[in-house]
Amino acid sequence: MRSPVRALHLFALGATSLLGAFTATAKTAAAQRAPRFVRADSLRGTNTAERRWWDAKFYDLHVRVNPTDSTISGYNGISYKVLTPSNVMQIDLQQPMIVDSLMQNKTRVEFRRDTNTIFATFTTPQKVGDLNTVTVYYHGRPAAAKNPPWDGGFIWRKDKSGNLFVSTANEGIGASLWWPLKDYSADEVDSQRVAISVPAPMVNVSNGRLRSTKKEADGYTTFEYFAAEPINAYGISVNAGTYAHFGETYKGEAGDLTMDFWPLAENLEAAKVQFAQAKPMMACFEKWFGPYPFYKDGYKLIEAPYLGMEHQTAVTYGNGYKNGYRGSDLSGTGHGLKWDFIIIHESAHEWFANSLTDEDAADMWIHESFANYSEGLYTECQEGKQAGAEYVIGTRKKVVNDEPIVGSFGVNKSGSGDMYYKGGNMLHTMRQIVNDDEKWRGVLRGLQAKFRHQTVSGAEVEAYMSEAAGVDLAPVFSQYLMTTRLPIFEYKRDARGFQYRWNNVVPGFSMPVKVVVDGAASVTIKPTGLWQTMAGQFKPDAAIVVDENYYVLTRRY
Repeated sequence: MRSPVRALHLFALGATSLLGAFTATAKTAAAQRAPRFVRADSLRGTNTAERRWWDAKFYDLHVRVNPTDSTISGYNGISYKVLTPSNVMQIDLQQPMIVDSLMQNKTRVEFRRDTNTIFATFTTPQKVGDLNTVTVYYHGRPAAAKNPPWDGGFIWRKDKSGNLFVSTANEGIGASLWWPLKDYSADEVDSQRVAISVPAPMVNVSNGRLRSTKKEADGYTTFEYFAAEPINAYGISVNAGTYAHFGETYKGEAGDLTMDFWPLAENLEAAKVQFAQAKPMMACFEKWFGPYPFYKDGYKLIEAPYLGMEHQTAVTYGNGYKNGYRGSDLSGTGHGLKWDFIIIHESAHEWFANSLTDEDAADMWIHESFANYSEGLYTECQEGKQAGAEYVIGTRKKVVNDEPIVGSFGVNKSGSGDMYYKGGNMLHTMRQIVNDDEKWRGVLRGLQAKFRHQTVSGAEVEAYMSEAAGVDLAPVFSQYLMTTRLPIFEYKRDARGFQYRWNNVVPGFSMPVKVVVDGAASVTIKPTGLWQTMAGQFKPDAAIVVDENYYVLTRRY
């Protein structure tokens, strides 16, 4: 009879053989479905010459929402600082939205459309150092989201009571789907006004703090919000419906934080129970990541007619007032049914996505890998370290390894969906490498402190984490982010004992790993791509078992 350990390693050997065939097939399939980029993609994702010369400082957005015919109209005042001499400005507004006019200093500005982009030509000098404003007036019927939030767009619905229920979700597709701006994530404004007009008796909830509510003569109500802290454009949202409201003040690391909750009136009692999870969430994430990044603008949790999204200071929620992900546990361990996935995951994005924002969609792993990893950290806060690890490890079954996590730069193209589960397990593996929980917590908190309210590249994140951890993590990042291969810990017996190495890895890959040898106490070894020897006398059926907290495969010769 085979020993369980031996059977496990035979299984792993077979699995890695299958992995090779699967990887080859996946690479062929990926090549066949590789996107063909067009001019619109480059205009959307590149820091063009018509973008580089100006720095967006403030957006003054005013939008009227008409649910009767699913149209909107309004204007955005774009305040910008001139960095270098130029007179042609790129402003993004996706079709079929229509620009009516552009104005600067009461003078019309000529413009032309190129795919989803408007090029404005100024006749007045744009002097370096000047702070100018151009206002874009527009209208149209924005694209309707069919599968929000993933495809993006406006969501026109009714609640169970038949009341109008309208929202936006535009991650990936971009804010320019419904309003004009520099739709380039590397340039965030320092602050923004969001004034949304909706038909009474609807209530609109948007980003930042409510400054005023004005009843218009035509039966509309304008809700003016102001985000006082730097904000990413895709986080700006409309959330209009028949809302109820309640809130509390959280005593946090940076003082008093207002936490406001906006469920539909028909779900008020359910929300009072479910949204109570926001407070322990805040305590856990402040412990691990540092102070909530937007004390000036507060924290809001708002019911929406779709699953949810990380709109800055206005997190949207549509998980049905159930624990788990739509009532299921993504880890298969049972731990994920003890908390509400949307409250935890989307709120984690306030740190990773909203405060620390990727400069290019190709590095969206900065958002999603850390948010996925936060789920395990929250489980740890609630149930202990072992439970948190079990949750993270349980999500590995969802990794596909079909294409790299890092996407294509300069064309607004993120990489594989593996940025969630594989990315989270990469970070969990790095925690084992650091092998000091307080130091690891310092890395995460330091990352937030260094890049607070900034846009950042993946390379900058990687360099900082290596420096703060005191470990060169570059080969580990390369392995998990840039390839579809999992490291294989290989070992074999010879007369001297065991030989071991890493295989299926990038050049220079050298990751320490905890192992149990022949059932003895755990030890840390440092394999490389070359065979090394572990001398000693071992039983004939002795094996090396890798700590499951490392996201690797094992193969015995």
